[in-house]
Amino acid sequence: MSDRTMHWENVYATKGETEVSWYQASPATSLAMIRTANSDHDAAIIDIGGGASRLVDALLQDGYRHLAVLDLSANALDVVKKRIGQAASTVDWIVADVTTWQPAKTYDVWHDRAAFHFLTDPRDRAAYVERLRSAVASGGHVIIATFAPDGPEKCSGLPVQRHDSASLAAELGREFELMETRREMHHTPWDSTQAFQFSRFQRSL
Repeated sequence: MSDRTMHWENVYATKGETEVSWYQASPATSLAMIRTANSDHDAAIIDIGGGASRLVDALLQDGYRHLAVLDLSANALDVVKKRIGQAASTVDWIVADVTTWQPAKTYDVWHDRAAFHFLTDPRDRAAYVERLRSAVASGGHVIIATFAPDGPEKCSGLPVQRHDSASLAAELGREFELMETRREMHHTPWDSTQAFQFSRFQRSL
């Protein structure tokens, strides 16, 4: 088990769902951007670094039928499975490090709220993008949220790499066109605020 995996397994083994700074009762921005990217309920959607996020709950409620959630932590995914009950059997749960994962299929929407900004090593970011290119279908959309340039420099005790849409575009390469960007002030469970930026790209046909 890698140090990165051990860190996140420990986080989700020792903290409740609402005891982490990234908790959202409603992932409204993510859901809105996914709807804009692809409203087809047969679209294949993967949530990278989903953790115990409530996004999969919202997508199922919205009628999306082909969902996958990838995370380093099996503990985190177990939280979600228990929360959504029988619906968990319809979701593809993937316990993996996205930088070493080998995608078995392609997706119409790749969503990542705050996994990418933990990749402070350029080699890890390059490995992430390599997997993304393997997994995103032609014409597919990529939604990545990170701490904005004025956001926190650390999260869960780890350093982060803050981004704006321009730095993300440089990481992804020319085949991904920036379609929209949004700013969000995230309110943590203890009432502090964190500046996030969400960027949506579309892969050229």
